[in-house]
Amino acid sequence: MIGDPRASWVPPNHPRRESLLIRERLVDGFKEGYVATQGLIAHGRGECFDYLIGESSIPPALTAERVAVAALLIAKHPVISVNGNTAALVPRQVIELAKLVNAKLEVNLFYRTREREELIARVLRENGAEEVLGVGDDASCTIPELFSERRRVSCRGIYIADVVLVPLEDGDRTEALRRMGKIVIAIDLNPLSRTSRAASITIVDNVVRAIPNMIKFAEEMRGMPRDELIRIVRNFNNEENLRSVIMFIRDRLSELVSKGITLEFSKS
Repeated sequence: MIGDPRASWVPPNHPRRESLLIRERLVDGFKEGYVATQGLIAHGRGECFDYLIGESSIPPALTAERVAVAALLIAKHPVISVNGNTAALVPRQVIELAKLVNAKLEVNLFYRTREREELIARVLRENGAEEVLGVGDDASCTIPELFSERRRVSCRGIYIADVVLVPLEDGDRTEALRRMGKIVIAIDLNPLSRTSRAASITIVDNVVRAIPNMIKFAEEMRGMPRDELIRIVRNFNNEENLRSVIMFIRDRLSELVSKGITLEFSKS
């Protein structure tokens, strides 16, 4: 956040400083036309769950992030799906991750307009992306049994992908992609959501932490033998990992209550 012009009005010692700056980035994206109004609401919902896990990358999240990187590294056609919130919050990082795991970037939106597609693609290109799929006529293939605008995908990207990373996803497309036989990696702060339960690998973490964590894992794991990467993926159980997340939240809340600490869900 160093050098961020939005930081001037947020006191350096404000207890919610980072959270406020993240919100500002989303608001900026909304004003520029590529973050949907509903994306702002979705962020607020996710922020609530982030408070419950302590606004940190908890052990089950780190496990899922490592497994997700292994899945991307062994994939033949990995794709990272990008929506407005992702473009606003981690554009440079998502491009760096894509390069490390040799994945394609594809714009895919629930509230889809040609203007939003092109604006997100522009944000990605300005941050170093060489190719962005899913814009305009490139989104000419259709995901079966999906009826929202998310059904339109690139024939060179999500349609043929074997592994798809879907930050900030909706459950319908996750389920549809699984029916197509794809490994779906979701980043979702709500461990109870349909997306979390339907995904192959669910990362219960804030996207602003999850993507940088995955970059670090990718740098460490790129040289690992393929057999070892396959073993990491095969040994992962998403249901058990989600159960660990819920137990973490339960134990954390119990500890806070037993210590007589009042949870402060927001000071801003």
